[in-house]
Amino acid sequence: MEIDISIDKESMALDVANPHNFDVTKATHEIVHFANGIGVDIGGLNIDHLLSRMIRGVAGCEHGCPADAKSLVRSGVGAFKLNYIDGGVLSARCALKDNRQLEVKVFPGY
Repeated sequence: MEIDISIDKESMALDVANPHNFDVTKATHEIVHFANGIGVDIGGLNIDHLLSRMIRGVAGCEHGCPADAKSLVRSGVGAFKLNYIDGGVLSARCALKDNRQLEVKVFPGY
């Protein structure tokens, strides 16, 4: 599984070797550090909650059932607008200050 984080044209990727034992806190710190490095403050967003929900949603799809991901899209996560993309990919977007966009995509590992 892979997580792709982008803010405007800058991006970073995180590898999720085991979605059932992923250090969300460490990943959140890496994302906040990435954002701060390009001059963006995302401290008010609940990134750790978003990541854990998205990982669970995509991991639930790995056996051919998109129901977990689609139910997550319907329920949403905070300020993020979620989308299910064919193939089990989840995308979350959020508007930031200065017309910038944060996008998080979680890709299944199959």
